[in-house]
Amino acid sequence: MAENSLTDKLCNAAASGNLPDVLFWLQNGADVNGLNKYKRTALQVVMLGSTSVVEALLAAGARPDVRDPVLGLTVTHDAARGGFAHTVRALLQHGANVDLVDDRGNLPLHLAATAGHLDALL
Repeated sequence: MAENSLTDKLCNAAASGNLPDVLFWLQNGADVNGLNKYKRTALQVVMLGSTSVVEALLAAGARPDVRDPVLGLTVTHDAARGGFAHTVRALLQHGANVDLVDDRGNLPLHLAATAGHLDALL
């Protein structure tokens, strides 16, 4: 139960883009790939515009290609669709696979183009 609590705290910090708290929870034993009470990792719930938080999670070993259990989206899909080019680049630098399709057959590239985010095109 303590681990789940730490994971939830890490996820909450990531979702709010709070880098100091993310680093604190990582340094105090939160599992960077642990699942929160909603069955998502900190990277899956991260505030996508907070590239420094994304980079901290990736540096701590977060797996960039974990899929959302509902639509099969990865964080790269979400970042590309939202136009978060710096986040997309950070994910790619840490080994994210741009060739993964979601449950509808879309690559991150498709979602970026459909949403008009040319700067996030891979």
